[in-house]
Amino acid sequence: MKKKSLLLIILFCSIHLFAQPKADDIYVLLKPDRVFDGQLMHPGWWVLVKGNRIEAAGEPSTINAPSSAKIIDLKGMTLLPGFIEGHSHMFLHPYNETSWNDQVLTESRAERTARAVVHARATLMAGFTTARDLGTEGAGYDDVGLKIAIEKGIIPGPRMLCATRAIVATGSYGPKNEVAEDNLPQGGEEADGLDGITHAVRSQIGHGADVVKIYVDYRWGLNGAAEPTFTVAELKVAVDVAKSSGRMVAVHSGTEEGMRRAIEAGVTTIEHGDGGTPELFKLMKEKGIALCPTLSATEAISGYYGWKKGIDADNAAIKRKHYIFTEAMKAGVTILMGGDVGVFPHGDNAREMILMEEYGMAPIDVLRSATSVNAGVFGLKDLGNVKTGYLADLVAVDGNPLEDIKAVKQVKLVMKDGVIYTGQQGEAVIRRQESGDKR
Repeated sequence: MKKKSLLLIILFCSIHLFAQPKADDIYVLLKPDRVFDGQLMHPGWWVLVKGNRIEAAGEPSTINAPSSAKIIDLKGMTLLPGFIEGHSHMFLHPYNETSWNDQVLTESRAERTARAVVHARATLMAGFTTARDLGTEGAGYDDVGLKIAIEKGIIPGPRMLCATRAIVATGSYGPKNEVAEDNLPQGGEEADGLDGITHAVRSQIGHGADVVKIYVDYRWGLNGAAEPTFTVAELKVAVDVAKSSGRMVAVHSGTEEGMRRAIEAGVTTIEHGDGGTPELFKLMKEKGIALCPTLSATEAISGYYGWKKGIDADNAAIKRKHYIFTEAMKAGVTILMGGDVGVFPHGDNAREMILMEEYGMAPIDVLRSATSVNAGVFGLKDLGNVKTGYLADLVAVDGNPLEDIKAVKQVKLVMKDGVIYTGQQGEAVIRRQESGDKR
């Protein structure tokens, strides 16, 4: 039956290289075994899509589909809101292929953009219809260009929230070498002082940043120790400027003091959070600051240094991740789904969801984190839920993720903005509606 369902999907789809906008009056009726609506799982629900919006979702008896509706039978599958990647780097690829330094210093901007196009497609095909991209790492404002190309239908990819260059304190970031006279390209935009960081925030917003990313600590201390970079005053002015424009502030932090300063400044999200303590997580909960723990990045980097999961004992970094993840959940901190993809392969985004369950989060909460929770924190008012009037960003997976979370990697159909994308053996099958718009 599953092969028959997939065949029906493929027959329903026209094979084209890129997707085009849908006509507003086209109806699609999706018939899965169950629907996760962003909050709860509902056995037997159907979903009706009109154009690029969800027209109705619920028991079949409540769905009034016109006779012209295209029907897609998703037997054995679960339909969910399109997944939202909370922490990605489209312009990076795994460090065991090429080190971070060499990506920044030796790969041309053309090559990095070409890779980003491939990464965007892989992200979408994995069921992630939205991605928060937290820094191009030396590729300037090219993430904004990538986002625009996706919006224009030039290339397939997720909706993107871009951080452009990210902000670092002078002398703290990389790449570095031992020749002091060398003026190397940097992986972020250097800024100092109240005026300097104000200018950097405003400049990045002017270049298209949807979110401001700041490194509040980094490995610039004595003997390469991780230490705080910006003062509380500098961080507060950055937050004030960003939030006055309606933008969130995401901060990289791996130290206790860096986190403390970020929390005091009132940032929106803390990425990694390895310096977290019960006291700090209590403060995060009180101030409504979310944590994006990036479990996958820690495990991936450990693997690049020889650690073998399931064979070797957990190293200190992985033990620390287990600790901070557990303590954050105990404190009731809002936890985002975001793996720092780019450190590991794009398209394998869902490995973070699997690790979240492995580290102790209930499967239903993992699904919420990857959909409605991320949407709420990121201000995506009509995404992350299967509700009437919401954008038709949907993903169908084989099986039931509440019974086996690994089902989130068994993607059989992706719908973004009412357009269907699906894949078989790595070949994209993309539904194109002949709406008269030939962009």
